[in-house]
Amino acid sequence: MAVPQSVPSGRAAPPSARARVLAWRWPGWRHLPREARDTLFLLLVIAWTVAPHASHLPAWCSALAAVVLLWRGALAVRSAPLPGRWLLVAVLLLAMGLTFASHRTLAGKDAGVTLLVALVALKTLELRARRDAFAVFFLGFFLVLTHFLYSQSIAIAAAMLLSVWGLMTALVLAHMPVGLPRLREAGALAARFALLGAPVMAVLFVLFPRVGPLWGMPQDAGARTGLSGRMELGSIAELALDDSIAMRVKVLAGTPPPPESLYFRGPVLGGFDGTTWRQIGPSFPPLLGPRVELRPLGAPVELEITLEPMRIASIPVLDATPALPPFDDGLRAAQREDLHWATNRPVAERLRFVARAWPRFEHGPRAPVVGLQDYLDLPPNHNPRLLAWAAGLRRDPRWAEADAGTLAALLMRRIRREGYSYTLTPGLYDEDGSGDAIDEFWFDRKAGFCEHFAAAFVVALRALDVPARIVTGYQGAERNPLDGTLIVRQSFAHAWAEYWQAGRGWVRADPTAAIAPERIERSRPLAPPPGFVAAAFEGVAPDLLVQARAFWDAVENGWNQWVLNYSRGTQVDLLERLGFGAPSRQELAMALAAVCSLAALGGALWAARERRRSDPWLRAYARVRAAARDLGVPAGEALPPRTLAAALRARWGEAAAPAAEALLEFDRLRYAPRPAAQGPRPAGLQARLRATQALRALRALPATAMAPDGREVPVR
Repeated sequence: MAVPQSVPSGRAAPPSARARVLAWRWPGWRHLPREARDTLFLLLVIAWTVAPHASHLPAWCSALAAVVLLWRGALAVRSAPLPGRWLLVAVLLLAMGLTFASHRTLAGKDAGVTLLVALVALKTLELRARRDAFAVFFLGFFLVLTHFLYSQSIAIAAAMLLSVWGLMTALVLAHMPVGLPRLREAGALAARFALLGAPVMAVLFVLFPRVGPLWGMPQDAGARTGLSGRMELGSIAELALDDSIAMRVKVLAGTPPPPESLYFRGPVLGGFDGTTWRQIGPSFPPLLGPRVELRPLGAPVELEITLEPMRIASIPVLDATPALPPFDDGLRAAQREDLHWATNRPVAERLRFVARAWPRFEHGPRAPVVGLQDYLDLPPNHNPRLLAWAAGLRRDPRWAEADAGTLAALLMRRIRREGYSYTLTPGLYDEDGSGDAIDEFWFDRKAGFCEHFAAAFVVALRALDVPARIVTGYQGAERNPLDGTLIVRQSFAHAWAEYWQAGRGWVRADPTAAIAPERIERSRPLAPPPGFVAAAFEGVAPDLLVQARAFWDAVENGWNQWVLNYSRGTQVDLLERLGFGAPSRQELAMALAAVCSLAALGGALWAARERRRSDPWLRAYARVRAAARDLGVPAGEALPPRTLAAALRARWGEAAAPAAEALLEFDRLRYAPRPAAQGPRPAGLQARLRATQALRALRALPATAMAPDGREVPVR
C-alpha cells in the first residue's frame, strides 16, 4: 500500500488539476479583458458560420471544430498560453488523413469544404498577432461562400448575411486599439458599412452580365430525391414522406385546370421483369416506329413552371404539352412518342420556363402499329394466379369480345368493391422472392399505395391482351392563397396507368381514383402522422401552421423567382421595362464599369468630407492650434495637446499653467482610458467645452513671452 507523502508545515499542498478546474468560475462578460472578449466574439461568429455545414460534414469534422473552438475559448477566458505548433501540425495531418478516409480524395467540393472547416478551426489556435486574425477573417469569408455550393435558400442567405456582419465587426475590432471601440459600436459601424454598400450591390446584381449559374460544381448531381427511371413496389410510397418542393406552377393565361387534370408526366415505364418496371426503347426501325401523335382538344392554358433540380434526365410537365422553349447551358429536351419530355442530362439547377398545355387531349395511334406488342409483354413464370384469372375472364362469353375500355372499367369496379385499401404502409410484398407480388396484392392482402394499384392494373390488362403501361410523375398541387401559385411537392409523386384503345389511342386510367377519389379530386395525398411539435400546433391553432407554411412558401418563391432565377432573359425584360431597350453584354459591362467608377468617386468624396467633419474633437482642437499659432507658437497638425502644453510652459512659465492644464484635460478627454461603467466616449459637446476653456486660457496669457535667448518679446 502506498503511503502518501507528508506536507511540510506552513506550506499548502499544490491543488490538483481537477481542483483547479472546479475552483474556476466564469468571471462574467464585463470582467473579461477586452482581448478575450474580442476573441470569444470571433469564435462565436466562426461557430455560427460552420454550423449549417454540419448536415453534410463527416461527424468527426463537426466534432473536431466544436472541440477546437471550445478549447480556444477556454484559453482566451483563462489567458492561458496557446498550444505549440507541433501539436497543431499533428492535428492537421490527422484531419487530412480522416478527410481522405471519408471522401477517398483531398480534392473536390466535399473534401475541400471538410478541410476548410478543419483549417479555420485550427487557425484560431494561432491567434497570436493581427496577421493571424486576418487569416481567420479571410478563411471565414471564404467559408461563407462555400455554403452556396450546397444550398441557395433564403434561410442560408440570411444566416450567411449575419456571418458577414460578424466577420466585418471582428475586422473593425482588429483595426482598433484594444478597448476602442466597444463591441456594440464596432457592430454598428460594420452594419453601417453594409447598408452603405447595399445600393451598389443591388445595381451590380441588376447590371452584371449573366453568364450562367454561379453556384455549382461539375460533379454535382442535382437533386437527391425525386422521380426515378424505374419503379418497384414501395418506391413511390417512400417519396410520400418527402415534403420538399418539386416544382411551382403559375397560371399566366387560360382557365386553371381542376385538380383531377393536374397530371405532370414523368418517365413512362413499359418493361417488367416481375419485380421492377423500367423504361423501354423502340424495338422497331425508326422509319416504321410510332411518332408523337398529340390531338389537343379545347382551349390551352399557359403556365410558368419553376422546376427544382431533378435526379433523372426528365422534365415533368402536364400531359399535353407539345412544345418547350429552348434552354440555356446546353440543356436539350426532346419529346418521346409516349409524351414524356426527356433531356440530355439531369436538370442540376433550378429551371424556369413558360409552356402551353391542353388539359383535354387525345394521343397515340388510333389503329394498331408496330411497337404496341412491347406493351403486352409479361415475364414468364410470374403471377400465375392473375394470368389464370384473366384467361378465365376471357373465356366468359360476357367478356370474350369486350373492348379495352370495358375491361378497364371492369377492373376499376373490382378495385372499388372487393375490399382494397389505400395506405402508405402496406408492408413488404414478395418476401419469399418468388416474383409473385402482384398475385399477393390482387388476391390476398389488397392493401397498397398508388404503384401497387397501377402495376396490378397494367399486368391484368396485359393478361387480357390489352396494351398497357405505367406512367410516373406528379398528380395534383397545393394552392398557396397568398400568391396563387400551385405548389407540387415530392409527396405528390404518383403512378397511374394508360391502356391503348382502338379508335382513341392511349387512354389514361388511374386506379387510385377508384379506391381513394379524394387523392385525385382534392389533391390530398397520404401523409405520415405529424410529429410532436406539429401535432401540438394543430391542436392549439389548426390554421396557424397552414398560414405560416403558405407565407414561407410565398417568400421562398419570390426569392427563387427574383434572385436565384435572375437570368439573362429576366435581366433584359427588367431593363426594357425601365426603358433601356435590350442591351448587349458589352453595353452591360460598360454600364457596370461606369457604376463602379461613380461609386468609387462618391466613396472618395464622402471619405474626404467625413474626415473633416466626423470627429468633433479634431475640429475643436484645430481652433486651439490656430489660437496658439497667433501667439507665435508653432502648432502643426501633428502636434498633440500634451506637447503644446509643454511649449506654452517653456515660453510663459507659471503664467501658462491654466492654459497647460486646460490642454491636458483636452488630451485626457481623447486618450485617457475610460471605464466601461461610464458608457461611450462623449461626443462633440464636451470637446467644444474643453476647447473653449483652452481658448480662454490662451487669450489670458501675458502680452510678452520669454524668447529662447532669455529676452522678453511681445507676442501680440
